[in-house]
Amino acid sequence: MERIIFHIDVNNAFLSWTAVYLLKSGYHEDIRNIVSVIGGDESKRSGIVVAKSPMAKEYGIVTAETLYSARKKCPKLQVFKPNYSFYSEMSNKLFSFLKTITPDIEIASIDECYMDYGRIKNIYGDEVVFANNLKDKIYSLFGFTVNIGIANNKLCAKMASDFLKPNMVHTLYSNEVSSKMWPLPIEDLFMVGKSSSSKLRMIGINTIGDLANCDAYFLSRYFKNYDDLIKRANGIDDSVVDSSLFEAKGISNEITLPVDIVNKSDLYNYLSYLSEKVSSRIKSDGKYANVVCVILKDNLFKRRSHQVKVKNPICNYEDIFCVSKRLLNEMWRDGDMIRLIGIRLDCLVGDYKYQMSLFESNDNVDNEKIDKVMADINKKFGYDAVKKCNMTIK
Repeated sequence: MERIIFHIDVNNAFLSWTAVYLLKSGYHEDIRNIVSVIGGDESKRSGIVVAKSPMAKEYGIVTAETLYSARKKCPKLQVFKPNYSFYSEMSNKLFSFLKTITPDIEIASIDECYMDYGRIKNIYGDEVVFANNLKDKIYSLFGFTVNIGIANNKLCAKMASDFLKPNMVHTLYSNEVSSKMWPLPIEDLFMVGKSSSSKLRMIGINTIGDLANCDAYFLSRYFKNYDDLIKRANGIDDSVVDSSLFEAKGISNEITLPVDIVNKSDLYNYLSYLSEKVSSRIKSDGKYANVVCVILKDNLFKRRSHQVKVKNPICNYEDIFCVSKRLLNEMWRDGDMIRLIGIRLDCLVGDYKYQMSLFESNDNVDNEKIDKVMADINKKFGYDAVKKCNMTIK
């Protein structure tokens, strides 16, 4: 059986999904066609650009720069806040639709996945024709566009989907690596970060082709993972599309960030969103957590976590957010460039007896009842059917 892998990537996901949401809500224009960005609190100079429209890009606005800086480049810039609950809704709809085609789907992040098309080619036919029909179908169903990369492995499929955007299908078969991939700058090789690419350029390796044809012994003097670098530059990847579901002992949610975050305070809004998600899930299951864990992955794909056992098992948003925020503060290191953040709840229990302090009010007990009612409503009518008033994150 021929190995054919798709990489399906939503074009400018956060801005596109916000545009879809606004249009559905009756907004008068498509923000993808104006000078717009998705960003945080514009009143704070630390607020950053999370996503930008093509017209904003023409003004020199880039992701991860401050909104204050972006506004100086374009005074008429329109800023829209992220809508993470709707992003999750759109993501779930996309992946659910793709799973009606084949169960062989590996979700890579909130807006991208791999599909093992080789297993179903005898059903659907030529992969390029099918991919073009698929991207058009996604747009007609959901109102946003995707790029689809087609290759003989996951690495090359990912590289192909990053070629010319938006709403395109590209191939990068094994016999096309030298003509399509090797001329690209070394920074374009998947999983080569800024630090590695700078080091590679310092030793005269400027393109992916330079790396692919580099002497292994020479490269080993500068990189411990020299063999892996050379393999990837040659388009070699043996990893499989893994659609298996991990049966977790706890409940967790993670989000891959659209840009590397270097400011700790910018991560608080993501923690707030994740706290709401795991709180909703654990309450729907009728569980409480004894352990809260925060997970970070940096731009070099190094993953680390920090956890704490709480005095009393918790399930509501306020408690989870408070604990996770404290954990983030404790594990933060200056110079971090974070590309993924997550929260995991462990050591789950069903019922428990709350240990109240002599100096504590009955508010927690009342909140438990309120949260239970809210969880039941959201379980029946969908996440975000009813919410508590959000606290201001400072």
